[in-house]
Amino acid sequence: MYQSQPKKMLILYILDILQKYTDSEHRLSQKEILEILERDYSMKADRKSIRSNIINLIEAGYAVEYKEIPRSNKNAKTGEVEDNNVYTDYYLIKDFDDSELRLLIDSLLFSKHIPYSQCKRLIEKLEKLSSKYFRAKVKHIRTMPISSTNNKRLFYVIEILDEAINNNKQVKFTYGYYGTDKKLHPSTHDDGTVHEYIVNPYQMAASNGRYYLIGNYDKYDNISHYRVDRIIDIEILDTPQKPKKEIKEVESGFDLSRHMTEHIYMFSGASATVTFRLKKYLLNDVIDFFGSEITFFDEKEDTVCARVRVNLSAMRKWAVQYALHAKVLTPPSLAEGVKSDLVKALENYNAD
Repeated sequence: MYQSQPKKMLILYILDILQKYTDSEHRLSQKEILEILERDYSMKADRKSIRSNIINLIEAGYAVEYKEIPRSNKNAKTGEVEDNNVYTDYYLIKDFDDSELRLLIDSLLFSKHIPYSQCKRLIEKLEKLSSKYFRAKVKHIRTMPISSTNNKRLFYVIEILDEAINNNKQVKFTYGYYGTDKKLHPSTHDDGTVHEYIVNPYQMAASNGRYYLIGNYDKYDNISHYRVDRIIDIEILDTPQKPKKEIKEVESGFDLSRHMTEHIYMFSGASATVTFRLKKYLLNDVIDFFGSEITFFDEKEDTVCARVRVNLSAMRKWAVQYALHAKVLTPPSLAEGVKSDLVKALENYNAD
């Protein structure tokens, strides 16, 4: 049975229609808005009320665009020709355009630290920020991998860490490692008891598709990194976090941008200036990894030398990965470490 809706809801329904059904390529006339109102919201209205409510939305700060078309009509009573304007082609300018929403959705899809179900819900929320035409075009969710993290409490962990960082408090948690059953298991001591970490949390950051906590394991005086999706049973402690000035690597201040550049694989440990020679065709990858702070010198026809400050453990892994294309020059100890890793890798393949 048809039920009329209270007129005070009209402005909200019009806003909802503009949100769902319009964008720069899909605009609505007053007649079309009236038809959707009656069809979807069981409300009847007239063109004058549509126009006045849209004006109210504009005055309230909503970015509604429209066309104003001059038109002449003969007055039925006086017979005189009167000039007036017809308002049509309404659409709501959204906070995000479609390309920006696609970028945000793709970022979620390529993220490895958000559980599948939560990623799906976030994408659905982002899709609602545009019109139905955008949602119809976005099919990414159908091919979204289910191989993302299975830590269902990820957002709770992030919330707790954020609160601890803001209030300069320590946190205590257990840290998980995957077993052959593909499930997270808490790390344990040699006697089988669960290992509890007391950590001074300083920053959270995304790297290589993962979300990391950057902090200090309270037993030591260096920076350590923890995968947020592998943190289990976290709680905030009453004890204040250790001041950064007591941490060797950041005693003079914590520069997140520089820290992320130096720690390309989020390994802990010391950083140092490293030089290496690389094939020129590797330049794109090198700049992607090390950023614009890297400097080049001694350029040859096919190769060039590079100098960068980087975490030594991360550089050792990188150098092994790109051993066919790059060679570490200094420090000598790093070059020897890479050479040792390659020898062991060859032995592994030569083993029966």
